[in-house]
Amino acid sequence: MLGLLFGAVFFGFLLTWMTVVGIDAWIGLAALCAAWLAGLGVAVSWVTRLRGWPLWVACVWVAEEALRDRIPLGGFPWGRLAFVTGEGGLTAYAWLLGAPGVTFATALVGALIAYAVVGIQRASRVSSPRPGLMALSVAVAATLIVFAAMDYLRPLIEGPTTSEFSAVPVAVVQGNVPRSGFDFQGQREEVLRNHVKATVDFADQLKTGQGQQGRPNFVIWPENATDIDPFSDAAAAALIQSAVDAIGVPVLVGAVVTNPKDPSTILNLSIVWNPKTATSPGGPGQTYAKRHPVPFGEYIPFRSMIGNLTQRFSLIPRDFAPGDSPGVLTIAGVTIGVVICFEVAYDQEPRDVINGGGQFLVVQTNNATYGNTGQPEQQLAITQTRAIEHNRTALVAATSGISAVIDSKGRILQRSEEFTQTVLQANAQLHGTRSPSDRLGEWPEWLLSAVALLAVVRGARTGRRVRAAPALAARP
Repeated sequence: MLGLLFGAVFFGFLLTWMTVVGIDAWIGLAALCAAWLAGLGVAVSWVTRLRGWPLWVACVWVAEEALRDRIPLGGFPWGRLAFVTGEGGLTAYAWLLGAPGVTFATALVGALIAYAVVGIQRASRVSSPRPGLMALSVAVAATLIVFAAMDYLRPLIEGPTTSEFSAVPVAVVQGNVPRSGFDFQGQREEVLRNHVKATVDFADQLKTGQGQQGRPNFVIWPENATDIDPFSDAAAAALIQSAVDAIGVPVLVGAVVTNPKDPSTILNLSIVWNPKTATSPGGPGQTYAKRHPVPFGEYIPFRSMIGNLTQRFSLIPRDFAPGDSPGVLTIAGVTIGVVICFEVAYDQEPRDVINGGGQFLVVQTNNATYGNTGQPEQQLAITQTRAIEHNRTALVAATSGISAVIDSKGRILQRSEEFTQTVLQANAQLHGTRSPSDRLGEWPEWLLSAVALLAVVRGARTGRRVRAAPALAARP
C-alpha cells in the first residue's frame, strides 16, 4: 500500500505535463506507473527480511525499472532513479554499468540510510546503543565506498583533455512554433518556414562575419521541423532546399512522411539533406525512421476497438510505423547517432547508435505540446545521463525548446529558452571509444534483475516460515 501511495504522489507530480493532453491521460499514466511501484513495495517488504537487505533492495529497484521500461506497449521509462542526478551525484556509474548502474547505486545509498535509521530505532527500543551504532557504522562505511568508487570512475570518464579530441563545428536550429499545445500541428507550413527563416538568417549572419564560430560543417533541425512530406510536396522540398543551399552545408531535417511500404501509415524521419553543388544536385540522402513510436501519441494500439473512445484520437488519423534500423547516419563525413524525442529515455536506441559508430549523439525532439510544463527540463536531464553513459557529446535540437549542447561529462554548455527562435553554435567533440556500459549492453541490468528475483523468492519463503513457526509450535 505504501508503494502505491508513494507511486501515486511521485508520478502524479512528475507527470503533470500530461494534463496538456487531458486529465484522464495524466491520471491513467500516473496510475499505471504507480502500480509498478506498488509491486516494488511488495518486493521490498520481502527482501528486507534477509540479511544484507540494502543490497537486495537496490537489485529489486533495477528489476522494477527493467520491467516498467518495457511493459506494457514498449514501456515508459520516465521517473527512473538513473535520471535524477544530472551531471553530478552518482551518474558516473552510467559510464560503467549504464543507466541501471546509476539506479542500483542510488537505490543502494537510499537503502543504506534506511538501514541506519532502522538500526537506531531498534537500539532505542532495547535501551542499548550498540545495535544502532553498528547499523550506522555499516551504512556510513558502505555509502562512502559507493561514492569513493564513483570518484575513481570519474577520471576514467573524463579521459584526455578536450584539446586532445578532434571537433567539428555544428549548428542547432530552433525555429519555434506559432503557439504551444496541440494546435501547432495545424500550422505545419508556418513551422517549416520558421526553420527555413532561422537558417537563412543564420547564413546571412555568417556572410557578414557575425557567426560565433564561422560556418558549421552541418546543421541540425529538430523533429517535426516539417510535417509536410517533402517527398510528395514539391513546395516543401523547395523550401528546405532553399535553406540548405543558403547555408551551403548538409542539414539534418526532422520530417513526417508517408511510409512508402504502407501508405496507410507514416514515418517520423530524420533526413540528411544536401546542398546543391557543381557536382551534385543536392536533396535528400540518408534517412532514419524512428524505431520506438509512442503509444497513444504517435499510434493508437488496438485502434479498431478503442479508436472511437475519445475525440483526441482523431488527431492521429494515421499510425506512425516503427523504423527497422538504428539511427547511424553520415553527414559531412561525420558518423552521428540519431534518436528522436522520447527514444532518448530508452536504453536500447541510444546504445545501438553508439555501438553502430556514432561519434556523438543527436536528439531531435518536439516538445511544443508540453512547453513550459517541466517536461522539456526532464528530458534534458535524461539526455545528460545519456551523454555520460555513452561518453559522447549530445546535441539536442528542439522545435520550440529546450535545445542544448551537452558535453560527454553531462555538463550543459549551451541551452535555449523555450518558445524562441535561435541558433546554437558549438564545436562538437568527436569520440570514438565505446564506454564499458556500451560494451556490456543489457548484461548488468539482467544480472541485477536475476539477483533481485532470487532475493524476492527467498524473502517470500522466509516470511512463510516465520508465519508457520508459531502454528507448528502450538501443535501437541
